Amino acid sequence: MKAKILIVAGLLVMSGQQAAQAAENPLSDAFDKAAATYDVPRDLLVAVAYAESRLDGHAGEPSASGGYGVMHLVSNPATHTLEEAAKLTAKPVAELKSDDAANVLGGAAVLRAQADALGLSAAERKDAGAWYPTVAAYSHAAADDTAKIYADAVYETLAGGVDARGVRVRPQAVDPDLGEYAEAPRRLAAATDYPGARWVAANAAGYAVSDRPAGDAIDRIVIHVAQGTYAGTISWFQNPAARVASHYVVRSSDGQITQMVREKDRAFHAGEYNRRSVGIEHEGYVNNASWFTDQMYRASAALTRNIADRYGIPKNRTHIVGHVQVPGTDHTDPGPHWNWTTYMNYVTNGGGNPHTPEEVCGSGFKVIDSAALGTAGTVHLLYNTANGQNCVATMKLTSLGQATATSAYLEVQGSARKTDSGDFSYYAGPVKATAPGTCVKWGGKAGASAYDSPFEHCGG
Repeated sequence: MKAKILIVAGLLVMSGQQAAQAAENPLSDAFDKAAATYDVPRDLLVAVAYAESRLDGHAGEPSASGGYGVMHLVSNPATHTLEEAAKLTAKPVAELKSDDAANVLGGAAVLRAQADALGLSAAERKDAGAWYPTVAAYSHAAADDTAKIYADAVYETLAGGVDARGVRVRPQAVDPDLGEYAEAPRRLAAATDYPGARWVAANAAGYAVSDRPAGDAIDRIVIHVAQGTYAGTISWFQNPAARVASHYVVRSSDGQITQMVREKDRAFHAGEYNRRSVGIEHEGYVNNASWFTDQMYRASAALTRNIADRYGIPKNRTHIVGHVQVPGTDHTDPGPHWNWTTYMNYVTNGGGNPHTPEEVCGSGFKVIDSAALGTAGTVHLLYNTANGQNCVATMKLTSLGQATATSAYLEVQGSARKTDSGDFSYYAGPVKATAPGTCVKWGGKAGASAYDSPFEHCGG
C-alpha cells in the first residue's frame, strides 16, 4: 500500500558553483561515499540523518537514549546499532561516535543490513519508496505506530528537501510502500487528558500509579527538552530500561502532542517535583535552536495553558519551570536557546477558543474521539446516547475571530457524507447524523492540516 508524500516546498535549484561547494563539503562527500558503498539511496540516507539529528553530531555526546552522531547510532540495553555498525564497517566504536564520516558510513551499513533482512532486492534498493519498512525498522521503536511516526518524518524530510551543513537534497515526492505499517494502529485521543493528543503508554517502570490531585496537589508544570527526536523519545519512554517518562511529548515540525502518562499518575521526569508536577518533553537538543519552532511553542503553550486552567496553576515562571530549575537536578534543559519570553507570552496571552465542542453540538453530546489539525485546530467526534446521534465539530486554535477556511464532515457507513465547510471565525459544524450501531467516518480541516478517519466507532 502506498501513501503519497507531497512536495511541500519549491524545488531547490543548485547552481554549478553550489554543486561544487557541496562536493567539496566533507559531510556531503561522506553521504555520497556511504550511499555508494552500501547501495542506499543517497537522498534517503541524508533524510534519515536530518530527521534524527538535523545533521548535528553533538560533538560525540549521546542523546538521552544513548544515540551518537548524525545517524544516531544507539547503544543502550535494548538497542545496539552502534555496536552493529562497528562490526559491519570494522571501525572502532569511538570513531563511530565522534567522526561524522564514520558515523554516516555506519548508519548506511545498518540500513543496508536491515534492508537485506527484510528481503529488499537490488532493484528495490534503487526505489526510495521501497525502503519505508527498513527506515521504520531503523527506529527500533517498541511499537509499530511509533515506528511509523519515525518513518513518516523521514519521508516528510524528503518531500521538503534539506539544506544544512553544506548537504543538499532537493524536495521530491516519493510514494512510500508502507507494507505492514499501513495498518499501524492510531491511538485514540479519548484516552488522553488533553483533547487532540495521541495516546501511547509509557512503560510501567517510568511512572507510579497515583491519585492526583486528590493524593498530591499538582502545582507545577516542568518544561523539558528531550535530547532526542519525537519518535525516539516516545520509543525510549516505552523501554523498561529507561525508567523515566514525561506526561507529554511535543513534536518540533508541527506541534503534534503525544500523551504517555496520565496526569493523575506520577511520571518519573523531574526528581523532587515528580509528585507535584506535569512534565512536557519537547523534541530536540538544548544546543541546537533549529528544533524550537513556532509551531512547537504554540502547541506546547496551549497544552500548558490547558493544564494550568484545569488545576488552578498560576501562569508564571514560578509555577511553569524548566527542568534546570527543579531543586537538586543536574539537568540544564530547556537550555539557552529556549525562548521563555515567546513561550510565556503564548501561555498567558494566547487566549483560546471561547466555544467548546459540547456547546457546538448541544445538550447530551460527549466527546468520544479527537484528532489534532496541526496547531490550527482540533476536530472532535461526539455521541449522544439518548438519541443515537453522532456529531462532528472542528474547533479552531489559531486565527480566532478571523474568518478562515475550516470544515467538518460526518459520514455514516452506507449513507452520503454531510459536510460543513467555509470561512469560519471559531468552528465548523455541528454536523450531525443518527448512527446507532453503525460505523462512521469523520474528519475536518483547519489551516493547512486535515484529518480523515477510517470507518470506526461502530457501536456509537
